Amino acid sequence: MSKLPSEYQFLDLSDYGRPPARWIAHFFKDTAVTPIHITMLFLVAGIIAIGFMLNQQLWAAAIFLVLKSILDAADGELARVKQTPSYIGRYFDSVADIILNFCFLATICYITAGSWLLMLLAFGAMQLQGTLYNYYYVIFRNKYNGDKTSRIFEDSAPTAMPGETQRNVDRWFWMYYVCYRLFDKAIYQLDKEAEQADHFPKWFMTALSAFGLGFQLLIISVMLCVGWAAWIIPFFIGYSVLIIVFILLRKGIHAGFIGNYLKESS
Repeated sequence: MSKLPSEYQFLDLSDYGRPPARWIAHFFKDTAVTPIHITMLFLVAGIIAIGFMLNQQLWAAAIFLVLKSILDAADGELARVKQTPSYIGRYFDSVADIILNFCFLATICYITAGSWLLMLLAFGAMQLQGTLYNYYYVIFRNKYNGDKTSRIFEDSAPTAMPGETQRNVDRWFWMYYVCYRLFDKAIYQLDKEAEQADHFPKWFMTALSAFGLGFQLLIISVMLCVGWAAWIIPFFIGYSVLIIVFILLRKGIHAGFIGNYLKESS
């Protein structure tokens, strides 16, 4: 099941794991396996990838990074096919992602004898990239009647859904809040008016999806395989230049400048 109605779906470069994720979800649909179990599996896949990196088995590490991305899509897919949306699952997934992202970059820094300061900068850059994508994507889904488990502004604990307790939702919300609040606020300050935008073209969302976590991990996987591990951290720092590019594009689209230019060029 897609997060968007069919007429608003776009090519999501970070969502290459969706077809196998759907297969996994349908395989476990009528079993006792829950989305949280799948989230735990992607944590295990990420830890195995780190182990392979530490042993310089970079091809194997790349395979498990891609597997992690597939399982990351499968937990939400299973929640949709079982019709068991969960704020706990949503926050657990996000907290697991940010912890693994830090550990991936820290491991790469260690095996390449890189700068720890640059590693921290790359981690911050990677999170800002993903936050921009999620910010626009959640706005997009809310405008076009898509999945609403994620909220545009995560500044207070939501009301628990059926099957979960408010106390656990509150706990997981605060863990999410601590992990992501700085990045959420930074992106919001850069583009406060995004929620009022009346148009997000599919081509724009496709380009922006290069900031999605799945695509980020695919980039890391490819760079590991071709022997460019030492360039991963500098790459993600430089990649952040596109944050400003995408924000300016979004504002230009809203103001009509981009659309008018494309019409005049055609």
